[in-house]
Amino acid sequence: MAKHVVFIHGLWIHASSWRTWQDLFESKGYTTEAPGWPGDLDTVEATRANPEGLNNQGIAEICHHYADLIEKLDEKPIVVGHSFGGLIAQELLANDLVAAAVAIDPAPVKGVLVLPFAQLKSGFPVLMNPGNKSKTVSLDEKQFKYAFGNVLSQEESDALHAAWTIPGPGRPLFEDATANFVRNSPAAVDTHTAVRGPLLLTSGTEDHTVPEVVTKAVAKLYADNTSSITEYHVYEGKGHSLTLDAGWKDVADDVLAWLAGKGF
Repeated sequence: MAKHVVFIHGLWIHASSWRTWQDLFESKGYTTEAPGWPGDLDTVEATRANPEGLNNQGIAEICHHYADLIEKLDEKPIVVGHSFGGLIAQELLANDLVAAAVAIDPAPVKGVLVLPFAQLKSGFPVLMNPGNKSKTVSLDEKQFKYAFGNVLSQEESDALHAAWTIPGPGRPLFEDATANFVRNSPAAVDTHTAVRGPLLLTSGTEDHTVPEVVTKAVAKLYADNTSSITEYHVYEGKGHSLTLDAGWKDVADDVLAWLAGKGF
């Protein structure tokens, strides 16, 4: 079974934030990689200084970027994605490009009709200006505290903001926000009929960026797909920073246990 794991980061976070996860997974016998989105540079600092490569990078471009990387591997990998990375992970899985997927607090797929206020407020720094669709937008410390660090101390939230945040392309947020009004939306995933490997969806009960009710709605879209495994796990008291903050290892250990239970 697959023992190679590809980690996919979400909006506003650099790929190097996965390093602690990679070290843990490698200590358990996996090989890993955490490629950035198209336009990401090698470090947080370099991407902050030159974010123009992320301009106009949408969901389809990001999916194709990872699909091209995965196609070069000797076997189908496991993918673990957070936030928009969780949406990308589901698309890769539905297209049978990967062996299994874990979507941690994933951005909603097309078909989710709920839009909690917290989710709207978290995306407001981008969605407030239609011109942001073709640009990159950064979160300041206050915006990050609401969207990611709402269950953390100010000190920990600010430290994560300083360590890992990068400008994010506005286009994926606009594409996701309008997905239900676009026939061929890039946020569409075959939740009903795809024959694919197992999927784990997770949600933090205090998540503002992707509230629990949103991920529950995603899980319901998969309910009639009896040919493939979809499981759902809730983290009490955790927010959108759950892959980054001091409790990250609890989440990573759960993912490892789930993969082991599925034979990976």
